Amino acid sequence: MIPYPPEVVLEDIPCPLGCIGGDKIVLIGRDRFHKLPGEYPVVKCLGCGLLRTNPRPTMKTIHYYYPDDYGPYLGTVVRSESCCTNSLPKWKKTVLPLFQWNTERLPSLPLGRLLEIGCASGGFLHRMARQGWLVEGVEPSKKAAETARSLGYKVFSGPIEAMPEQESSYDLIVGWMVLEHLHDPIHSLQKLSRLVKPGGFLVLSVPNAGSLEFRVFKEKWYALQLPSHLFHFTPRTIVKVLDKGGWRVQRIFHQRVLSNIVSSMGYVLEERGFSDRVVKTLIDYPDMAGIAHYLVYPFAYALSLFGQTGRMTVWAKRKND
Repeated sequence: MIPYPPEVVLEDIPCPLGCIGGDKIVLIGRDRFHKLPGEYPVVKCLGCGLLRTNPRPTMKTIHYYYPDDYGPYLGTVVRSESCCTNSLPKWKKTVLPLFQWNTERLPSLPLGRLLEIGCASGGFLHRMARQGWLVEGVEPSKKAAETARSLGYKVFSGPIEAMPEQESSYDLIVGWMVLEHLHDPIHSLQKLSRLVKPGGFLVLSVPNAGSLEFRVFKEKWYALQLPSHLFHFTPRTIVKVLDKGGWRVQRIFHQRVLSNIVSSMGYVLEERGFSDRVVKTLIDYPDMAGIAHYLVYPFAYALSLFGQTGRMTVWAKRKND
């Protein structure tokens, strides 16, 4: 067993949906993202089926697994205006509408106020501001939040629970691969339901632990990302969690990307002693693929029709709307 670092304090938590049927261990994994020490069980609630990391680092000590070079912090830094559609080459502007990845798919709404939870260094905020949205963010990393604020955007640095109350303030709230990181997703969702305007939307993306790739790769699944991912949702359990948090799911889109599969193969080959160069190429695929994303799109599209790609985008509205 890999020992836990002394900087990390663990806590044992029950199912947030209030189930009393007990749990079973599904797998035991470790941090493959930064190779930091510690082994973490993923358990399945026998009452509702929700998967969670348990025991897990407390909110005060989990920052150990979010170093300053954490991928999403670096990947959302705005380095140039190339992040904006208007600066794309003409051929790319023509081709892009032919591919619907569902990764950041949004409902059709008039321009208004947008809040991004887990905005990291502000890349998405910047793109939406360029489109005419009034944008704000929430980000627990002080360094990433400061980077986003340097772009001129209002960003609260801290957990959602500590964010000042601004009832019925936002037309759209988004969170890209964020919900699985939250220690108390139900409480956070309830707070967000008070922040959205009547008729407004919550749009989230989360890994899909109900996918074939999770069943195949298990503890080597790239999207598992222990222990920073505290919950591991399936289409059925994300509906239950959102319902408990005051939201009614409108649609679930299965993302048309195969990045998880390629990167997971990197983890498999790493344990089999393949060269570091091969392993790194596979693990870094999501950031380096380029045209390969387009070449595998037909396969990703086919898998998405059966709900078998490894990531979901979820649209929800408040239950009382």
